[in-house]
Amino acid sequence: MKKIILLLIPCFFFIAVVAQTVTIQGKVTGSKNEPLADATITISGDMQMVIKTNVDGIFSFKAIPGKKYTLQIAYVGYQTKTITDVNAGSNTDQLSVHLMDAGNNLGDVTVKASSRTQAKVETINSAIQYQKNTAVVAQVLSAEAIKRTPDRNTGEVLKRIPGLSVIDGRYLVVRGLADRYNQAMLNGILLSSTEPDRKTFAFDIFPSNIIDNIIINKTFLPEYSGEWAGGLVQITTNDVPLKKFMEVQVGTGFNTQTIGHDFYNYKGGKLDFLGFDDGTRALPAGLPSKSVFNELTPEQKTTYGKLFENVWTANPQNNTLQLISKNFRVAGGFNTAMGNRNKLGCVFALNYNLTPRRIFFKNRIFSFSNNQASVNFDYSNNKYANDVLWGALGSLTLQLGNYNKLSWKNIFNVNTSDYTTGRTGKDFESNSTIGDNIRASELAFKANTYYNTNLSGEHFIPALKVKLDWFGSFAILDQYIPDQRRLQYNQEDPSIPSSPYALLISASKTSQRSGSRYYGFLNDYIYTTGANITKSLRWNNQLQNIKAGYFFQVKDRLFDSRPFAIYLPVDNPTLRLEDPSVVFSAQNFGNGTDNKFAFNEIYDIRYRYLANSILNAGFLQIDNQLLHNKLRIIWGARVENFDQLLGSVRKTDPRYLHTEKLDVLPGLNATYKLTNAVNLRLAGSQTVIRPEFRELSSFSFYDFDLGATITGNPNLPRTKVTNFDLRYEFYPKAGEILNVGVFYKYFQNPTELYFNNTGAGSSGTFNYISPDDAQSFGAEIEFRKRLDFTTALKNFTVQGNLSYIYNRVPSLGRPMQGQSPYLLNIGLQYDVPSIGLNTTLLFNQIGRRIYYVGGSDNPPVWEAPRPLLDMQIAKKVLKNRAEIKLNISDIINQEARFYHDLNDNKKYDAGTDALAIRKKYGTNVTLSFAYTILK
Repeated sequence: MKKIILLLIPCFFFIAVVAQTVTIQGKVTGSKNEPLADATITISGDMQMVIKTNVDGIFSFKAIPGKKYTLQIAYVGYQTKTITDVNAGSNTDQLSVHLMDAGNNLGDVTVKASSRTQAKVETINSAIQYQKNTAVVAQVLSAEAIKRTPDRNTGEVLKRIPGLSVIDGRYLVVRGLADRYNQAMLNGILLSSTEPDRKTFAFDIFPSNIIDNIIINKTFLPEYSGEWAGGLVQITTNDVPLKKFMEVQVGTGFNTQTIGHDFYNYKGGKLDFLGFDDGTRALPAGLPSKSVFNELTPEQKTTYGKLFENVWTANPQNNTLQLISKNFRVAGGFNTAMGNRNKLGCVFALNYNLTPRRIFFKNRIFSFSNNQASVNFDYSNNKYANDVLWGALGSLTLQLGNYNKLSWKNIFNVNTSDYTTGRTGKDFESNSTIGDNIRASELAFKANTYYNTNLSGEHFIPALKVKLDWFGSFAILDQYIPDQRRLQYNQEDPSIPSSPYALLISASKTSQRSGSRYYGFLNDYIYTTGANITKSLRWNNQLQNIKAGYFFQVKDRLFDSRPFAIYLPVDNPTLRLEDPSVVFSAQNFGNGTDNKFAFNEIYDIRYRYLANSILNAGFLQIDNQLLHNKLRIIWGARVENFDQLLGSVRKTDPRYLHTEKLDVLPGLNATYKLTNAVNLRLAGSQTVIRPEFRELSSFSFYDFDLGATITGNPNLPRTKVTNFDLRYEFYPKAGEILNVGVFYKYFQNPTELYFNNTGAGSSGTFNYISPDDAQSFGAEIEFRKRLDFTTALKNFTVQGNLSYIYNRVPSLGRPMQGQSPYLLNIGLQYDVPSIGLNTTLLFNQIGRRIYYVGGSDNPPVWEAPRPLLDMQIAKKVLKNRAEIKLNISDIINQEARFYHDLNDNKKYDAGTDALAIRKKYGTNVTLSFAYTILK
């Protein structure tokens, strides 16, 4: 909490003292989408003045409300552009100006403003020009496009980009590739995974209203990280806002599967609503360390077992108000002059979401013989979760003259799930005839806390045409799982319906299945720094750039866990029949050897490890313009040295793992302009995907939802990916796109999740494996069309993307895990600006893909296609100072099915295939009200 206050105090202070002014601000970019620093802006009309753009290509000046101005934008080697009739009263959003290289045409360009404000039209055109002139195969979403959507966070915004799919509102799928193959950057700095157990990034932590633009690269440039194969998502937040602003939003909603149904939760702490445990679930005071506890006698250990909180049951929640979601968001910013040439800007945001969720799912685990499935476990589950997601963002930017800028940006995020899972079903492992009837539960609290701070600078030397940028960043990712409890009761005689249920517990001191308590502590510390230098020059009357840079990142991880087991040294049937609410009362613990409960900590060095990785990277990149600016080639290479240590620093320790790899990652992107509206692109590169610490660790953990144990693989190699793209792009007019492309990817040693029926868990183990190779051949088409060819449809825009991918692991004759054969996105927008109405309908579906792979005795589990239909409506009210938003997601609400395709017909057949997992998520309905306090 202190960190958040530190972020926001300077912003609140300055926003209170800065006076409101009418400002016209813009950004000037060139034919390569590069910001044009030191461009000349000549202003005429009610006043006469000449100003220069700063290091980011940004200019601004004070204007008299209601007056009109003419702006002439000039830069050496580019066509001069003139924008007339710029109205200071209505053009307070940032004006984006794109200049064309003078090599194409020595004439000037004039844009005359209309009654609808041609300045804003010029801004929209600039966003399209950015995508057309970008160096790589990419999708671009500008600040102007984001403002015209009702989306609350980056995860929702990304759903609107053709070719992308967002799973669970947070995790990105690009070209059918799962989230582990994608990478994220914030303000030019590589982001680490926001979840310690998954190679992914949760994009819903960024509020949409602080984003300047989002660019998704689908081909590799040496100046950026080489650790991705699907897409590189670059998020840029606002630096210096045009004017001071403050917006507040409140909202609520419900899930159709949660509201009106039973809901259970267990006794927690007073700070659960903030995603923090207040100590209620903490280890008892005075509990010895692992090594000391391990030396205690059974009686001494059992004495400590009595000190733990005796909460093993969940209670029904009957208050309907507690079953609706709540969200709150406040965002603001300011800028103020500091002297004649300097400017200070601040942007901050605070958001909070509490979402109750009830998810019904069934899971089965099978054994197979002659392609026939026999059920080992058949469970029905209800998971009741209170999910808390809140965070803060604060940034300060100091503009020193036109050529120097310093920025300090901070992000703090809490992502917590406090949940109860109730389970009923059959266990055929010990009773293969009719199966044991079981009742089981899991009570858990899983909190992820993420903090990132970075300091960066940009400097431009006009005389040398040299730009220097540098950055330094520190991030912390903490995961805390306090007192995760699991309990199971089995019916004594399943053939008699009235037979009582007895606690499943044995004399084993190491079981995590029933009567277990688990504490997990994980801390990641990430240190990042680097710098880039760019030199611009003209050769053969065409602009050329040479760029070089260095990147350094250190990741340190400390992982510790304390799994405890309650066991029964001598069987006591009477004791096992007691109710879950009292069975583990203090009086039911004995001396560690009698017929009462005993307590033990599972002591194994695998339950604790440290990890460290050091990445040193450098690159050289050359940007050539040839053939009178018709051909642009960006080529170069990135060299990455990756040094990783896992487990222990002692080589004699069985957990010890050390690897060091040097990768040379070349990249080439060529763009040929067939006409001013048509591009032909060719790209080739080499990239790499490295395993996460968790994927390499030998640590084993029983996953209650899956009913199996997950363990890492220390021998997992990195994945090397060879990429080729060929793409035809047509930009018929502003706001419209038609792109057709093909691509090829070769994966050497891809990583996959593999299930086998033997291992650390009683019901099987998930391991990570790496087949020799895999190949993908893909084709995609993207379109965006405004239906303004007829008056009746002029407010409609349709956009979509269809990607088809043929992927195979040659040695196994199947696709690699996580790769979908197709991805379909269709969107229909209805927008009436005159009344402030915006409506969007989105449809998304990905083809069936392997959820986890199997071996010779276990066929893979496939995830069946599931259509998703979302609708969003936004309406401006109160003289456009407020907005009401209605979001309905997953309207179809089709259940998710994961199955063994026993007849191999590439679809799910209820009567033939073995259904492993079936989930129902419900439809989410949310209503929010946003009000602009300062505008």
